[in-house]
Amino acid sequence: MPAVEKTAIRTALAVTAAALLPALCAVPASAATVTGPKPSAPKSSATASPGSAKTSRSQVGGARLGRTGTQVQLGSGAPVLPKDLSGESWIVADAESGDVLASHDAHRRLAPASTLKMLLADTLLPEFPPTQTHKVLPSDLAGMGEGSSLVGIKENLTYTVHDLWLGVFLRSGNDAVHVLAAMNHGVPKTVRDMQAHADDLQALDTHVVSPDGYDAPGQVSSAYDLTLFARSGLQKKDFREYCSTATAQFPGVKKKGKKRETFGIQNTNRLLTGADGVTQYKGIAGVKNGNTTHAGATYTAVAERDGHVLLVTVMKPSSAESQAVYKEAARLLDWGFASEGKVTPVGELVAPGSSAAAGRSGGTAKNGGAAHEGKGGTRGAGTGHSSGPAAASEKGRSSGVGTALAISAGVLLLLAGAVFLVNRRWPLPDLVRRFPRR
Repeated sequence: MPAVEKTAIRTALAVTAAALLPALCAVPASAATVTGPKPSAPKSSATASPGSAKTSRSQVGGARLGRTGTQVQLGSGAPVLPKDLSGESWIVADAESGDVLASHDAHRRLAPASTLKMLLADTLLPEFPPTQTHKVLPSDLAGMGEGSSLVGIKENLTYTVHDLWLGVFLRSGNDAVHVLAAMNHGVPKTVRDMQAHADDLQALDTHVVSPDGYDAPGQVSSAYDLTLFARSGLQKKDFREYCSTATAQFPGVKKKGKKRETFGIQNTNRLLTGADGVTQYKGIAGVKNGNTTHAGATYTAVAERDGHVLLVTVMKPSSAESQAVYKEAARLLDWGFASEGKVTPVGELVAPGSSAAAGRSGGTAKNGGAAHEGKGGTRGAGTGHSSGPAAASEKGRSSGVGTALAISAGVLLLLAGAVFLVNRRWPLPDLVRRFPRR
């Protein structure tokens, strides 16, 4: 379908959703739904490498995602996956429907580095308004790891919450993270809050030890979980703004009798800024990169092309290619856009547990997460917060007007100072969520 037709249809649905929202809210939660089995066999599996199932790995999102190796089901005319992929774990997913188009060891538990800051933001953004101010105490900056990335926060100076989040997203500043954690009554509480939110998102591969993602014994996540964090965070207006801001001015020192100085900061997401030998990716809109000695390079990206929105996560590429994590992510995005409608999904991004429960009971979703029925899971025995296989249930889909109305949403994306308003589809079979225009 041409992009113009898609835009027209989405606009019409948005108007319809606004008009019918009161009536929809009156529909009981037990309204009829229909479920159907997903295709059981690939149309083509020339590049598939299913691997063997590992019972110790999570199967949240589908059994195939718990297997080792590359998972993909190619249809007629689908391009083969890029050959030069070296990430120990990666995933390509439709950000709107949640369909996982391809993956490689999606539930492999690896050190997340600063991509874990997506979980921090998704957890704490609702707690503090952007205009709130905080004067930094010496104790706020205690406990940061040696060699931490910093935005340049100084003791006894005052910053807004907006400043702090720009420091987190653009410079991956661990100093900004620790100040926000101090505002949240300390690092231990922040870690507990992040873990509870990860559990609610069904990110069961994730064990949080440090809020900034700095290497710590037992701190792990997975490409699947990082993608869940990004998808949930992108439903928050402020998250979308911060993760897609390319450059900003950050408060510096204030000399007596003079206006407070500022200095420029640039996002370290190379696909967003086009820096260090990496070409800016057309349609890129965030999300977060990371790099530590133990984790290597990690990266989650979201991009839009012709009304189609993809999320890609790559963890720990072994290639000697310069800036490999960005270049491999770009190749996977290219493949995903070229594969639209030509592959059978190998799994899905699940709904938060609270959202699924709220949908069944007629309540509202917690923390802004996408609410849709999906395959869930529970934690199992193992090291840290390892998870056992999930009970495989077919993805629920609402019928009638509920499905049509669930397609309406607006997302604000900032890219290098330009503002793009793009319609988004988020699967919300029992709830209607609309993002306000800014």
